[in-house]
Amino acid sequence: MSEADESAITLTEIAAEKIAELIGDPAEGEQQALRVAVRGGGCSGFQYALAFDTRTEDDHVFEDRGVSVIVDKVSMQFVFGSEVDYVEGLTGAGFQVNNPNVVAACGCGSSFQVKDEEETPAAV
Repeated sequence: MSEADESAITLTEIAAEKIAELIGDPAEGEQQALRVAVRGGGCSGFQYALAFDTRTEDDHVFEDRGVSVIVDKVSMQFVFGSEVDYVEGLTGAGFQVNNPNVVAACGCGSSFQVKDEEETPAAV
């Protein structure tokens, strides 16, 4: 398990509160955290995968506002510098990733593209 730079991903106050509420009191020995991952797919190339999960040895792990966040090594290059927020609106409620690396997104907002590798600073 490796520790990532504290600014790799930040949480808004409302996101941290919602994550803590959803995780609740973990069972004995089971430490849940918010996993932020990127998967291939969608009309723009990549999609976010947010889930509650346990840490693995190869994950980047850090805390923000008292909540643990984990990111796998491959996803870190795509989400470095992002902020996770929790929003409620007329169309529903959920977590939203505000990612400074995104250069284009599809019309429905479910997938995105990032800067070319040559332009993206090394995050790991």
